[in-house]
Amino acid sequence: MKRICLYISLLLALAACRTDDQIIYSEEQDTGVKSVKSEIVGMYLLNEGNMGSNKSTLDYLDLSASDSTIRYWRNIYSERNPTAVKELGDVGNDCKIYGSRLWLVINCSNKVEVATVDSCRKIGKIDIPNCRYLAFHEGYAYVSSYVGPVEVGGNTPLGRVYKVDTLTLQKVDSVVVGYQPDELCIVGNRLYVANSGGYRVPDYDHTVSVINLSTFREESKIDVAINLHRCRADQYGQLWVTSRGDYFGQGSNIYWLSPDENGQMQPQGSLGMAVSDLCIVGDSLYFYGADFNFLTMENQITYGIINVRTHQVVTTELSQAPEVKNIEMPYGIIVNPLERDFYLMDAKNYVSSGQLLHFRKDGTFDYSVWTGDIPAHAAFVFKQTNNP
Repeated sequence: MKRICLYISLLLALAACRTDDQIIYSEEQDTGVKSVKSEIVGMYLLNEGNMGSNKSTLDYLDLSASDSTIRYWRNIYSERNPTAVKELGDVGNDCKIYGSRLWLVINCSNKVEVATVDSCRKIGKIDIPNCRYLAFHEGYAYVSSYVGPVEVGGNTPLGRVYKVDTLTLQKVDSVVVGYQPDELCIVGNRLYVANSGGYRVPDYDHTVSVINLSTFREESKIDVAINLHRCRADQYGQLWVTSRGDYFGQGSNIYWLSPDENGQMQPQGSLGMAVSDLCIVGDSLYFYGADFNFLTMENQITYGIINVRTHQVVTTELSQAPEVKNIEMPYGIIVNPLERDFYLMDAKNYVSSGQLLHFRKDGTFDYSVWTGDIPAHAAFVFKQTNNP
């Protein structure tokens, strides 16, 4: 009898524990704008969440024609994965789709989460210290890592790039690069990594590491500018690399690099303007710049389009709509590669809900939705993969 009572007590205790697992349901917002059939059926948006708040979340914009209007779903990851730790973790730093899988870099939680694109169900995670950005090539993911903890000082370690098998989610190799590496991209058989050295202020790094993908070893460094951040390739095999500057006397800038007669990538010039984030579609590089200066305590915000073939600024206005002027803190940009309509992300005050704004190809404003905290990274979902 005592044994039976013990079993019943254990069952009751387990049942009580299960009731403590609360599902955090997503929130829906109807834009009221009619959806149009397209090869692009949706878009994931990763909200960074303020550092230390453990509030990174994942949203989904439903662009499919299965419904009469475009709908936005806030915080879908917890709902789709109720047994996982609530929310994604601390600081969502990158969001990309490779094949049928969605990859999410969660910086201060030292992990890369991997989920299905069609249903946003978690497949697994890869533990990588202070991970930053992703690139993919021939079945492998490459993840930049600061390696050390979030700590400003001269004793920070050199960074690394980790090589991950996209099927098994196992780390198979790593290579040492510069200090605090950020974005990375691939041209041919080489991986280029923008090293920031941001923890070593004022002794910033100023190089792009060049990694041979056949040997997975750093073969050289290219001297570009201090405190590098973005690194993107265009259709001509050129690199576009941005510098954050030093936030005091030296401002942000964007540089282009192209191969010399020996095939070695070399800096060719700069445009002398702030670029914080960018998206390249065809010959057009869409950008916004938010250049903050600690001396003046002012933030200069610009928008525009650069022609990557001619290296000329086409326009310094993405849109004349008043909604652009009302953006408090631009924090991300993504352009539809098929139709060239575009989205701007507004982080507002960094600690409350941000906003996603949609503009048509001609720059006219279409609609906006409320997001999680600090919307910053997005990836389109194409028709061959079902949307959630």
